[in-house]
Amino acid sequence: MRNIQIPTQTSPVDIGVDSHTSVPKPPWLKVRFPTHGDFFRVAGTLKKNGLHTICQSARCPNVSECWSARTATFLILGNICTRNCAFCAVNKGTPLPASIEESRHIADAVSALGIEYVVITSVTRDDLADGGAGLFAETVRTVKKMNPNAKVEVLIPDFKGDETAFGRVIESGPDILNHNLETTELRYPSINRPRENYQRSLQVLKKAREMGALTKSGLMVGLGESEDEIMKTLSDLRDVGCDLLTIGQYLRPNKGNIPISRYYAPEEFEGIQSRALGLGFKAVEAGPLVRSSYQAHKMFHSIRQGF
Repeated sequence: MRNIQIPTQTSPVDIGVDSHTSVPKPPWLKVRFPTHGDFFRVAGTLKKNGLHTICQSARCPNVSECWSARTATFLILGNICTRNCAFCAVNKGTPLPASIEESRHIADAVSALGIEYVVITSVTRDDLADGGAGLFAETVRTVKKMNPNAKVEVLIPDFKGDETAFGRVIESGPDILNHNLETTELRYPSINRPRENYQRSLQVLKKAREMGALTKSGLMVGLGESEDEIMKTLSDLRDVGCDLLTIGQYLRPNKGNIPISRYYAPEEFEGIQSRALGLGFKAVEAGPLVRSSYQAHKMFHSIRQGF
């Protein structure tokens, strides 16, 4: 990957300087304001069912594109996380009790919106004995029961490495099990995670693959990682059998979050994608605005014939 010089000024079509950093955002990070009717239909359905999405909680830049296509990534177990990762915009603190009604409300929303590929994720709930695995499993079963043709991808936390917990999720029958590694091992302290959690997450993916799950992971770049670190991380993921990968640009959501080290250009993402595919990943989505569930349905359908 070649070194890309960051522009010192923005043109009238750029989205300008991030309010939380002095580094100007490049023009390829420009996103459109939502105007499509389906965007507002999704918003209304979510509100009616009292549902949270990671699209809102994590301030995803693709919310307009995805909601306009009538897709959303549902957030279960409430919207308050028990961990304090330095990159994340999700609220942190003491969560409210989990509600079993979330699973039915999500299934109702899937039916109302005609969603054929459902992505379900959660905040991390270290306060719960099973980390929320039981509600994950119940949500997958309920969505599939009420929407027999729907495919379901789950994006799970690490459940503190508890095999019984993520085993329950796998037994519920998700079509893809996603667990994000997030960044390179050396960057873990900078995102407020112990370095040993890197190996824990790799083991979650390894054990899930051994249990028969089709596994997927995601990485952010722009946190100060080197090219060698990226390549080692890709190799580590392949060593545990991870077949699907997303790679996107880290964008600082708030002043309290870790600053951006630099912006990667689109051609750099193309280079990383090419090298990842060369290592044996079956499918890779890489780009400035790519997130964990971005184009998830297309990625699934592109590879399922091979499994």
